[in-house]
Amino acid sequence: MNTAQLILTTMAALIALTIHEFAHGYVAYKLGDGTAKSMGRLSLNPLKHLDPFGVICMVMFHFGWAKPVPINPRNFKNPRKGFALTAMAGPLTNLIFGFFTAFLYVLCVSAFRQYDASFLNSLQINTLNFLQFFFIINIGLGVFNLIPVPPFDGSRILNVILPAKWYFKVMKYERKIYWCVIAWLLLGNYVYSALMSVPLIAAVPFLSALAKLFSLSGILSDVIMAIANGMLSFWSLILGLR
Repeated sequence: MNTAQLILTTMAALIALTIHEFAHGYVAYKLGDGTAKSMGRLSLNPLKHLDPFGVICMVMFHFGWAKPVPINPRNFKNPRKGFALTAMAGPLTNLIFGFFTAFLYVLCVSAFRQYDASFLNSLQINTLNFLQFFFIINIGLGVFNLIPVPPFDGSRILNVILPAKWYFKVMKYERKIYWCVIAWLLLGNYVYSALMSVPLIAAVPFLSALAKLFSLSGILSDVIMAIANGMLSFWSLILGLR
């Protein structure tokens, strides 16, 4: 990764992590919990949410975290549902931004080809690189945080689904599960890459065939392929596929 790519990836990570945490705080605020706002965390300033180690992991491994926004479920009218909705807000926001970015990427490629005979000068290359990094990081944050195990946001959604006694039994081991997940992300690629390579490699041709089946053409087909390629790139980075 060269210097320009490092800067662009860092920018993309900071923005993605910021909107993730802001979404948690904003939904909590709308549901009646002003804890995040009172502590200055209902903000789009990345410095308010910065966890240096989490950002470094996001830049290097495309998996990371920010300082969690403080939430007090007792301020919700329905604490269990409010906590689940607040937890869902972060990853769903990242997924929305991710898919919007894929659409914007395709528009930029189309515009650059149309208006610049030389195509892809330095500014254009950096723009496309940023959009690609931003897409990958947002989709990664969205997908991983919906996994229903601690410390991901999906584990908070279990609070609505599981009986309370089961939920609290699971959460007792949150810290241990957290370190197991980190170990899997850093070391498990050697174990799982062979297993996961088949569906990953098959994903792009499958979506291409699907687009042709439904006679999708032009920009819609390009968006589908951008999303497919972005997902393939993300999981390849996480699992260490070559």
